[in-house]
Amino acid sequence: MKQRTRTPSHWLYLTLLFTFVLSTSLHSEPQKTTTSLESPELRRQHQKLLADLKNQKTVNRYPDQLFNAAAGIANTDRDPLDIVLRRTTTLLKNLNTVEWFSEFEAELTTLSDLAKKTSLESTTARYDIYERACKLRRRIAFSNPLLDFDKLLFIKRHRATYNHMCDQFYGINARPGGSLFVLNDVFGDSPTATDLLSESIVQSGRLKGTRLNKGSFLSPDLSYDGNNILFAYTECHPDKEQRHHTDSSKGHWHQENSFHIFNVNSDGSNLKQITDGTFNDFDPCFMPNGRVVFISERRGGYLRCGRACPTYTLFDMKPDGSNINMLSAHENNEWQPSIAHSGEIVYTRWDYIDRHGCTAHAPWITSPDGRDTRSVHGNYATKEKRPDMEMDVRAIPGSHRFIATAAPHHGQAFGSLVMVDPRVADDDAMAPVKRITPEVPFPESEAKKSHMYGSAWPLSENYYLCVYDDKDKFNHGLYLLDAFGNKELLYRDAEIASLSPMPFRPRPSPRLMPNASARSTPEEQPKTGVMGVINVYDSLKPWPEGTKITALRIMQMLPSTVPSGFPPHEIGLRIKSAPDSITMARQVLGTVPVETDGSAHFIVPAMRELSFQALNKEGLAVQGMRSAAYVQPGEVLVCHGCHEPKTSTPSSHLSPAKALQRPPSTIKPDVAGSKPFSYPILVQPVLDKKCVSCHAQHSETAPPLDSAIVRDGRKIWYQSYWSLTPKFGFYDYGDRYRTTPGKFGAMTSKLYKMLNTGHHGVNLSKEELHRITLWLDSGSIFYGVYEKEGGEAQLQGKVALPTLE
Repeated sequence: MKQRTRTPSHWLYLTLLFTFVLSTSLHSEPQKTTTSLESPELRRQHQKLLADLKNQKTVNRYPDQLFNAAAGIANTDRDPLDIVLRRTTTLLKNLNTVEWFSEFEAELTTLSDLAKKTSLESTTARYDIYERACKLRRRIAFSNPLLDFDKLLFIKRHRATYNHMCDQFYGINARPGGSLFVLNDVFGDSPTATDLLSESIVQSGRLKGTRLNKGSFLSPDLSYDGNNILFAYTECHPDKEQRHHTDSSKGHWHQENSFHIFNVNSDGSNLKQITDGTFNDFDPCFMPNGRVVFISERRGGYLRCGRACPTYTLFDMKPDGSNINMLSAHENNEWQPSIAHSGEIVYTRWDYIDRHGCTAHAPWITSPDGRDTRSVHGNYATKEKRPDMEMDVRAIPGSHRFIATAAPHHGQAFGSLVMVDPRVADDDAMAPVKRITPEVPFPESEAKKSHMYGSAWPLSENYYLCVYDDKDKFNHGLYLLDAFGNKELLYRDAEIASLSPMPFRPRPSPRLMPNASARSTPEEQPKTGVMGVINVYDSLKPWPEGTKITALRIMQMLPSTVPSGFPPHEIGLRIKSAPDSITMARQVLGTVPVETDGSAHFIVPAMRELSFQALNKEGLAVQGMRSAAYVQPGEVLVCHGCHEPKTSTPSSHLSPAKALQRPPSTIKPDVAGSKPFSYPILVQPVLDKKCVSCHAQHSETAPPLDSAIVRDGRKIWYQSYWSLTPKFGFYDYGDRYRTTPGKFGAMTSKLYKMLNTGHHGVNLSKEELHRITLWLDSGSIFYGVYEKEGGEAQLQGKVALPTLE
């Protein structure tokens, strides 16, 4: 039967000649691939299908969550042969426009008839038919018109030495080995892998004059014209020093132990180092505007659970590494930017604000200049009902959907593949997410391991390049996968994982969005932006009956400036609904008015992570944001409401919001002790004046409320804080994810009710009661700074300013 582009002998000769010339020009010996035409791969797949049959209930446990039902196990499937024939039939029907459809169909019918005549007990005969069916499937799969390329770009690398979503991307945890590779004649009989950098010499930067042959590689990206490649590389010197401190400009790691970004021509020439320093820079991505978005630790700050781990967020720069600009003011980690069809940046964000940390890693989207940052499909997933993380998110050609890897929190960026549909209304569960590979459960949230799939590069909604390892041993090979459950091995190196495959060819550039950022020096940029809310009552959860919101309280969430594994003090009592981390430090910037129609319009500081609370006429928080937002310099950001449904239309769309018809309000600062936050300044003076002496006189029945310092490990607080917070303060939202309006803060605190209804004749002034309620609404924290020196100053009643905002 005629084969696409490979049957005529002269074309075969030219292809082999071209492959030889290319490999010679790259000065590298080609490496023979392992393909699924070889028996070991077919046996691997056979064994995996047998396991899937035994686990049919698990594979099919969520039939409504399958992107395509063919990827599940059918009731008619008795053995791997049945599965392969059924899925191959589905594949062929989907490709019924290919040139040789009728010939494929006839062969498939012959094999299906033979399978029907061969009993299940004839295992050897059925396996022989299975192998024939797999080889036919491969020919059908490779006839796909979408496979109009013959080279893949990819990297080889060893698994990081630390299994965590953050630590896997630190150079300190990288193992030496691997390089940047091209797989030639991808869909031919003998593909070869060529090391693109085998003879490349670094032309600029600290590593000028050297070869990149002793370290580790990460996150390649190909320019839209196919002429340049970006990637990250670390020299892998784990014996070099590492350190931690509060000065974010110094970085954390030794420069020889950090990932840096490099640029190279697509033929391996003109290799340049474009970033350097004591920061990890990685995940570079070409943008349509000519700049490069990447991930970097340059923001400053540390992870808030357990170790000395710097956080990393979105930045951009010119392709030569100059004019580095911070795109994200987020205080926690972000990962793997890519470009949506709209021209916006899609990435994963750990939105870990006063809530459970293990399912707060969802896709986010922002403009190329870091404006209008928002979640893609939902930000408050329930741990048991959605993947811990959705990573490596990529737009699908010809579709509004995205493909992503369902990955673990305590693991690396592999797992099961999912389809994300931002147009489907979020339900805090799986409504906007469908399973592409249902045979692999979500790691950690559904299974201990299952790090099998990753690095998906979509060709359409039904066809993808990806990496896969059925043994879960990080020996990932490159595969062609379809939505029907078929996969074809393209390449595997038995000694090292192959990752991040992408067609090595030019591709269409996404839409070019206007760039509104001021690309001047930071000193020349505006220091503020403007925010607006159309209607605060436009909310996903109902407000308490009769609620009237009169103001918004604006709080700034502060990055942790010390490694959370070694904080000198706990900020406050840990929030019960987020017990897996230290509590965040914050400060109250003040309040702005809300109009009678629920609208607000106000000026805020730029590049500061802000969280909001909606206040009633008594000044009590009714609803609180367990996420955060920020504006770029000069940005105007308008929200519909407070956690409004993403697919809804604003309720006030028929009439203009009152607040937007006037100039923006300025923030009205709050009382001393709120900025910077300090329990000793905000709360203790009220207690000293109205409570301490009486409680001292009745010490047998009344808890002490004085300012004596009590220490219990890192819990270093006033005696009054120890007495009040566990029983009378607020430190629980009642839910690990969302805030229920009217069910948090002072409104649910025993202390506020006691003081508001009268407590042994205590008569607090309006300001004194406000100080107590402000403390309760702020999570009942004690400190407003992380460092030891600042904490000691606050214990003495002194003002201590945050060192990183």
